[in-house]
Amino acid sequence: MTKVAFMFPGQGSYESGMGRDIAEAVPEAMAVFDEGSDASGMDLKELCFESPVEELVDTEVQQPALVATSLAMFEAVRARGVQPDYVVGHSVGEFSALGAVRSIGIPEAIALVRERGLAMAEAARHHPGSMAAILGLADEVVEKLCQKISNVWPANYNCPGQIVVSGEDPAVDECCTEAEREGARRAIKLRVSGAFHSPLVERATERLRPAIDRVSFADPVTPFMSTVTAKIEDAARLRSLLVEQLTAPVKFTQAARELIANGVSVFVEVGPGNVLSGLLKRIDRNVKTVSVNDLASLDELDEALAQ
Repeated sequence: MTKVAFMFPGQGSYESGMGRDIAEAVPEAMAVFDEGSDASGMDLKELCFESPVEELVDTEVQQPALVATSLAMFEAVRARGVQPDYVVGHSVGEFSALGAVRSIGIPEAIALVRERGLAMAEAARHHPGSMAAILGLADEVVEKLCQKISNVWPANYNCPGQIVVSGEDPAVDECCTEAEREGARRAIKLRVSGAFHSPLVERATERLRPAIDRVSFADPVTPFMSTVTAKIEDAARLRSLLVEQLTAPVKFTQAARELIANGVSVFVEVGPGNVLSGLLKRIDRNVKTVSVNDLASLDELDEALAQ
């Protein structure tokens, strides 16, 4: 029997008008935006449906908007009776995944992500830094460069030949230069406001931890694959992992490979864009990927899963 994993995107997967057509067609999806607006103190419908893309760039705004959109799309999929065998999220997408599998309520997930975005933005202002994508080098080579250069660390293991590094600006620049000398195809500085998934944003954990400590976590109704540990994790571990993920690298490659080893052959990306679907194809060409990011793709989901 085919096993299906739902995957939820992280920061950078956003677009103007995201979620509008699905929300207008599916009451369960619109309810997510209504409940999320109340929980976060933001008008998420105005932000996601009407605002220009420039207003979605900032971390503290983008994260709740992204998670609300992903969860609205999940509720639309769920309303059609489609359920995953596993869930996984990339960075902030873990909050979407945990809301989807009822470990935390959807309003709680969006409220936590609002606090997470504010905490990360504050930490970035206090200790500035940057991130860069290194393309075309083995992970081990990039890891050795990070060990050699002070104040830069592996941040995202996205797929083979694509690893993101994070750290202080001079260290990230040096890592990019050294990576190209080692034969990297490209080293690209990312448009982000801080050195996320590195020790430089440790300050964010101090602000986020009390908010997470106030939430009760239930065991996920569907197995949750952590991208902090690349293992299936239960409720007892979630509180510490959601704090740890702020400074820990995102092990998306390792988590996806573990899911494939567990028999998953179809990955459904639930949320704006199709970034994760592209990464999966570079992790394993044999898996099938489906992106649900608008009403048309929602209508095509049943047919795609039946093939």
